[in-house]
Amino acid sequence: MSTATTPAKAPGFVGFFNPLAQRVLRVGPLLGPNALITIRGRKSGVPRTNPVALVEIGGGRWVIGTFGETNWVRNLRAARHATLAVGKTREEVAARELTVEEGAAFFRDVLAPYVRRLRVGGLLLAVLGAREVLDDPDAAARKRPVFELIR
Repeated sequence: MSTATTPAKAPGFVGFFNPLAQRVLRVGPLLGPNALITIRGRKSGVPRTNPVALVEIGGGRWVIGTFGETNWVRNLRAARHATLAVGKTREEVAARELTVEEGAAFFRDVLAPYVRRLRVGGLLLAVLGAREVLDDPDAAARKRPVFELIR
């Protein structure tokens, strides 16, 4: 589990992009490996929906708190389950937060090799401010919570 307690603020473009991504993802899988995740609010109890990158590699599935301790991360940590949706497909999932050590191993052994095979993988991580996923997986795991999703 993450040790960070300071709330994170996503970059400014996220506020513009998220509503657009939500509309597109309700239509279907037009934005690559993205999905909508709906999680009950930890304080309000109101379901909240956010676009996330859904990492599916080798039969496993994960979501990463790319921008750190955001509200959806704290809500998922508290709820431990969510609904994933892409287009009309909806699925209930359980979520298990990886420890910092497991997160570092995930970044190093699962995500980094996958991203390095993509033509724009490194560029995408740089745009998201997440280059340390490749360069320093231990530091990335301390800043970016990772949740394994279980059907």
